Amino acid sequence: MDTQKIAEAYAKFYESLSADSPQEEYGVYFDSASEFTDPFQKVQGLSAIHNVFVAMYKNLRNPRFVVDEIVCSDEVAYLRWHFFYTLSSKAGEHSFMGVSRVTFTQSAKVKSHIDYWDAAENVYEKIPLLGALIRFVKRKVHA
Repeated sequence: MDTQKIAEAYAKFYESLSADSPQEEYGVYFDSASEFTDPFQKVQGLSAIHNVFVAMYKNLRNPRFVVDEIVCSDEVAYLRWHFFYTLSSKAGEHSFMGVSRVTFTQSAKVKSHIDYWDAAENVYEKIPLLGALIRFVKRKVHA
């Protein structure tokens, strides 16, 4: 198995996702045994994974990923990415960086995709009252 080539193709898939991407496109990489985990959810199976992204496109404006680094070892790939989005037509673009640890099966399907990114800084701190509280606690911890 050439994990580097599989991971590069997988990264291009992520960069090309859109609200119109049909579940069949996801099926190239995910099947009923595939698991997807991020700071908000853990789901299994093609349909559930597709639904995660459908919800993302419903809740955010112009979300997109840019993968800028891929490191592979055996059946494991680490993808560093930047995620860009806007919350409304009047808001500016936001972005943050994350890393995904992806393991592949011998048939080049995703066995496990785990996203690592800071939900507190990149989501919770953007909520007016909750964000102020989190920033206050962070200042106290770092003081």
